[in-house]
Amino acid sequence: MPTLGKYTHALISRVPSSYQSVQTIDGACIDIDRAREQQENLVRCLRVLDVDVLELPPDEESPNSVFINDCAVVLQGLALICKPSGDRANDVATVRAVLKKELGFTILELDSPTALLNASDVLFTGKEFFVGVGKETNTEGAIILANTWPEYPCTPIKLEGSKRLRDRITLAGTNVLSISSGDTSQTLLKRINREASHRYQTLTLPEEDAANCLFVNGTLIHIVSTEAPESAKVFTDRVDYPQVSVSLSEFQKTGRGLTSVCILVKKSKTIRTL
Repeated sequence: MPTLGKYTHALISRVPSSYQSVQTIDGACIDIDRAREQQENLVRCLRVLDVDVLELPPDEESPNSVFINDCAVVLQGLALICKPSGDRANDVATVRAVLKKELGFTILELDSPTALLNASDVLFTGKEFFVGVGKETNTEGAIILANTWPEYPCTPIKLEGSKRLRDRITLAGTNVLSISSGDTSQTLLKRINREASHRYQTLTLPEEDAANCLFVNGTLIHIVSTEAPESAKVFTDRVDYPQVSVSLSEFQKTGRGLTSVCILVKKSKTIRTL
C-alpha cells in the first residue's frame, strides 16, 4: 500500500493570458497577474515541502490548461491518461509526454472511444478509489480505472451539479475527508460513507471552497483565512499536524480549487509494467 500523501514531484501548467476568457461562476473578471502570483506562491509552498515542481509553459490555445489535474490519474508507476471535456487534446498530450519522458511512468490509455474519465472526478484515499460519475466521467471510465488498479476497491459515486468529485471532497490527512457543510456536498458524503470499504474521519467546513485541500508530505495545504474565515477556525481547532495556507481566489472564480491546478506524483525507483 502506498504511503499516503507522500510525493516527489508535481506538474503545474503556467497561467496563459487566455485564462482570462474562462467563464467564471458569477461573471467576475479574472485578474491574470494575481492568478500568476497565486500559482507561483503554490509552487514555492510545494518546493518547501520537498516536492520537485515541473512547470509547463503556458498554452495560450488552451485557457483550461491550468487545470492540469484533469488529465491523468497517477499511482504506483502507472499513469492512466484521461479525456477531460472540451478541447483539451494538447493538454493531455503534454502531460502524457512529461509523465513518460521526464518521470518514467508507464502510460495507459482509455481503451474505449465511449469511455469518459476526468481525473478530478477520482478520489484516492490510500485504501480505495471513489469515482464521481457525472458530466465528465461515466461508468465505463470508472471500470477502466478499477481494472488499472485491481488491488484497490473502486466505487462509482453519482454526482449532482456541475462540480467534479474533488471540487467537493478531498483528502485532508490520513483517513480524513474534507467536505463542506452544503446540502449537495453532504448528500455526496452520505453516498460515500454508505459505499466505502473503510471508515474515515470527516472535516466539515462552513465555506464550500475551503473543502478543496492538498495533503502533501505530512502537511495540509488549504486556502487562506481571508478567503474562508469560518473554515480557518475549523482548521485551527481540528488539525493537529502541520498546515500552510495559500490564496487561490482567481481559480476559485471558475469553481476550481487546489487539487485541480497540480498533478502530485511519487516517482518510483522501479518502473511497473503490465
